[in-house]
Amino acid sequence: MQIKLGDKIKELRKRDGRKQEDLANALGVTNQAVSRWERDECYPDLELLPSIANYFGISIDELFGYNNERSKKVDVLVSQINDMNYQNNGVNINIDKCIALAREAMIEFPGNEKIMLCLASVLYNAGYVRYGEYHLIDEEGYNVYDTERHRGYAEWREAITLYEKLLRTLEAGDMRHQAVRELTQLYLNVGEHDRALAVSETAPSIYGSREFLRINAFDGKKHAEAFGEALLKMIRVSAELIIGTVLSYEQNMLPCEKVQSISSAISLFDHVCIDGNYGSHHSYIARMYTLLSLYLWLDGKHDEAFEALDKSLFHFKLFEQCCIEKDATYTAPLVRLVKIQVPQANANNDAYPHTNALSLAEDWPWWSVQEYPLVKDEIQSDPRWKEWVAKLKTHPQCPA
Repeated sequence: MQIKLGDKIKELRKRDGRKQEDLANALGVTNQAVSRWERDECYPDLELLPSIANYFGISIDELFGYNNERSKKVDVLVSQINDMNYQNNGVNINIDKCIALAREAMIEFPGNEKIMLCLASVLYNAGYVRYGEYHLIDEEGYNVYDTERHRGYAEWREAITLYEKLLRTLEAGDMRHQAVRELTQLYLNVGEHDRALAVSETAPSIYGSREFLRINAFDGKKHAEAFGEALLKMIRVSAELIIGTVLSYEQNMLPCEKVQSISSAISLFDHVCIDGNYGSHHSYIARMYTLLSLYLWLDGKHDEAFEALDKSLFHFKLFEQCCIEKDATYTAPLVRLVKIQVPQANANNDAYPHTNALSLAEDWPWWSVQEYPLVKDEIQSDPRWKEWVAKLKTHPQCPA
């Protein structure tokens, strides 16, 4: 690669509206020296390169024109590692290789924020797939994290250190949001509640979210579309909050109350998608029905528990249909301008349980709940469980 350092200096100087003498004075050299650099008659002394790069607000790599190549390689590495990491969905498939690749990338690109965030996220996931997340019941009967056990996870301790370092430099944007989201979860896992609260306070309020602010970017038809997108997002988030609240209450809610609450979370989508076309949200609804089946069983409604499992498969079929269709939109009046976005398989997209139908049984009931041991043997010894699993096995899978 031919180095055109003089051309680059001249380009940057003109970009910033600076004269040769401005640069010369800043560097403590003569105007003639800068002129000779720009005519490629000679190069600046090596010790001046950091000062030149700093003067123009760029890196030394950018000064030499290497930045695009490095950025492309970083993006390829991050995408590769994230895609591999996504395969470790609760099961250790290749987490050791993911960590090794991320560490090698850190050696090649020390201090790179994308690589550092990638390594932190892999370590974040490694704690879950290697050891798991554990919960206890406190003296009041509420769900709490087993923080003593979690503090022993070396992966999570290292990830916390990386996230904390990143948040000192990361600007607002998706990378910072990811770091804040994952760090607050890790702080919770290890019992650092004050730190989790402090980090969460740095995030914008719900009204400062992308979904809300996008509404103000348009008018006319696009305005209506943006409202529909925000509405679907808020319905989904509301359903997640209901599920989270149910799981937090543990012994302080009766099974029948949990059934009612989960049913209400499912029905939220009916208020917007009044025609039953829930798009990509069918996948999450399928998971909610598996959780509902557990509490229906505990409530003594065994027939209804298996009806819930059948509904789970029904919704997963509809989700898979979304995977096949291209450029489909929602069809209910409030959201008919919104295109159905099928989640892509990658490490950062954990909002949708994106997997195959058989996993409905393998991961049942998807969420980690204290009542699981009380129900598992009973419900799975019922002949109808084997019949349901057989339906999953014969069900065609969503194309990759």
